[in-house]
Amino acid sequence: MMTAAVLRGKEDLRIEQVPRPEAGAGELVLRVGAALTCGTDLKVYRRGYHAKMLTLDRLFGHEVAGTVVEVGEGVVGFGVGDRVVPLNSAPCDACFYCRNGQQNLCEDLLFNNGAYAEFIRVPARIVAKNTLRLPEGMPFEFAALTEPLACVVRGLEESGARAGQTAIVLGAGPIGLLFIHTASLMGLHVIAVVKRRDQVATARRFGAEQVVRIADVDDPIAAARALTPEGRGADVVIEAVATAEAWQWAVQMARVGGLVNLFGGPPAGTTVALDTNLIHYSDLTLKASFHHTPATARRAFEWISSGRFLCREFLTGSAEIEELPEVFRRMLDRPAEGIAPEIKTVIVPRAELQSTVLDGVEEHA
Repeated sequence: MMTAAVLRGKEDLRIEQVPRPEAGAGELVLRVGAALTCGTDLKVYRRGYHAKMLTLDRLFGHEVAGTVVEVGEGVVGFGVGDRVVPLNSAPCDACFYCRNGQQNLCEDLLFNNGAYAEFIRVPARIVAKNTLRLPEGMPFEFAALTEPLACVVRGLEESGARAGQTAIVLGAGPIGLLFIHTASLMGLHVIAVVKRRDQVATARRFGAEQVVRIADVDDPIAAARALTPEGRGADVVIEAVATAEAWQWAVQMARVGGLVNLFGGPPAGTTVALDTNLIHYSDLTLKASFHHTPATARRAFEWISSGRFLCREFLTGSAEIEELPEVFRRMLDRPAEGIAPEIKTVIVPRAELQSTVLDGVEEHA
């Protein structure tokens, strides 16, 4: 048996004793080294479901890295003791969408959950297509950033983002900050639009050259556009808030001929009213980016391995797995102004591992 988090309902996350997984043919079992909290997991916790990734009464969590402790028959390339990061999905590479270069939309996209546990089973397809070995010295918690960063890398690539362009990023939660940081490392001039006072400094720390705090201006759209070259609007606008209002703002912040990536996923049934005249005569491109692919996972992993990515700065807390329900309850409640919210919390299975995790973070800061 092992300790694991199981989602039983809306805001009903329980720590239970469940059977320890065993490796079938082509599979791996990992001892979890570190798992990370995630905005998607928070949405699932709040809603009790995910449209594609997770239903109730399932093991929970998907950003993870660990050590191989069991290797299934037929596995090639991995052995006991290897330190690896398994992505949370893998495509079939045979369906219509995979054949058309849209692996993220695979008709049989295989998801895996269970990061908040002592051990996790990695299905054969993910072992074969989307599991990466950690370089020596990389902490587990840094490697676990690969999955959310892969989504961001794909979002920027699908947006045609390139050095020298101006990008506006709406939102400074974990995903918004990943967009800000990655875009800045790519050489874009990033303007962040944020809500909280503490997010101003945080956005700047991750690479935003200019920041608009909504409460400080009469018109956030006009304020953000005013910071772009000649006030024409941004080449690329990334919406990372997941509200109808933010979608509307994003469209109005883009320059003529610009692109808007509606990255945030509002709740099912949400509708948005958009200015059709503006979209048509401005020749805007509106798109959305969902998930990642094996290729963007590898490019994200290269960013993390490069030493340029501020991995340590994204990890603002740690907790044992038994504390996870309280961690998610805290995540639902925004702290008062002046108290910086946590970006990502490192979850470790056992108390004796916690000091190791924290030491590793400090050593590689």
